[in-house]
Amino acid sequence: MKTTFKTSVIIMALLGFINLNAQNRNLDNYRQPDQRGINVFEAPKDSVSTFDNVKVRIGGQSSLQFQALSHENSGAVELKEIGNNFNLATANLDIDVALFDGVRMHLRTYLSSRHHPEPYVKGGYIQVDRLDFVEEGFLSEFMKYATLKIGHMENNYGDAHFRRSDNAQAIYNPFVGNLIMDAFTTEVGAELYYQRNGFLGMVGFTNGKLNQDVANPDTGGASFLAKLGYDKQVNDNLRLRLTGSLYNTGAVRNSYLYSADRAGSRYYLVLEDVDASAGSNFRSGRYNPSLRNKITAIMFNPFVKYKGLEFFGTFESATGRANTETDDRTAKQYAGELIYRFGQNEKFYIGGRYNMVDAEEANGDDIEISRFNLAAGWFLTKNVLAKFEYVAQKHDGYNATSIFNDGKFDGIMLETVISF
Repeated sequence: MKTTFKTSVIIMALLGFINLNAQNRNLDNYRQPDQRGINVFEAPKDSVSTFDNVKVRIGGQSSLQFQALSHENSGAVELKEIGNNFNLATANLDIDVALFDGVRMHLRTYLSSRHHPEPYVKGGYIQVDRLDFVEEGFLSEFMKYATLKIGHMENNYGDAHFRRSDNAQAIYNPFVGNLIMDAFTTEVGAELYYQRNGFLGMVGFTNGKLNQDVANPDTGGASFLAKLGYDKQVNDNLRLRLTGSLYNTGAVRNSYLYSADRAGSRYYLVLEDVDASAGSNFRSGRYNPSLRNKITAIMFNPFVKYKGLEFFGTFESATGRANTETDDRTAKQYAGELIYRFGQNEKFYIGGRYNMVDAEEANGDDIEISRFNLAAGWFLTKNVLAKFEYVAQKHDGYNATSIFNDGKFDGIMLETVISF
């Protein structure tokens, strides 16, 4: 049964009221969904347990944007006429449950999104930080530093996905839009983490499928993930983090690493044709290299924060092909963000980001897409954020018949985010 956004908000409010006391309880090894979760990457690891009984935390997010963008191209393909107005409001519902000492469940449902105005489940997982359900103290020395996640979940490739907007959960993202090549997927699998003295290691496996079914058994595959890094609070003023990540699949029916986000892009209907709709053409402004059946992707992410000034970088290279191609192709992405946070509890920020993609298309085109963002934000409370963004994006190298030939868009975006 479809549920309107208005009904979704009422449901979220009622659940939040009913579980007000549960929300105020602490959950172990948990990333807070408000301002306190900014610049948190993997869930923190603390061997001290606060578990005393089953705890249920109901949370949620809602976001709304005002869009004032204009676009143009060479005229080879007529563009959709767009104006200045509000986009569809989006909403998430989060359920987090402490099931046992060191065992927690997470479930996120998109109540309203660009591609699906009706609710649907994004994914969920079980996170295990202690093995006392096997036997008290079982592998306790190892589990002081280890975490196991199992589920149909957002997979941990790279660090950029920790800062991106996940439908209505946009409070971690200092900008309105995500990266041009938006690496994000939800596949069934498991990830094992080991965090000790600032060092981080992770290995994971998935079945390589976004949509789960038992049909076409011979077209299945598997994906391998790995991450190595170092994250250290050097002193009160300086934090350093550097990670390298790998996502590899040798053969799958369809790889969705750069197209799995069904919530959709924030830049509605830019560089889309006259027949486009916001729901069907929901990836506007993004780039998918379409390495459909074989892909090896690596990402390096440096992060430096000195007092209120922070830098986050991305270097990414994805190589692979579709089954219809004989040779591998490569797409590369570069991004750098510089943010300055100031005021009491860093309630204000200003920042900029440059993002560029250089890729070889299946038709032989060598294309380049570049984007520049300027942003400012104000945390009215730790749960409420207002953002302003200027964005300018241009496309080069596309053939004369492409809708992206000499394509570009620019303008301003305003966004409000509530997250609790």
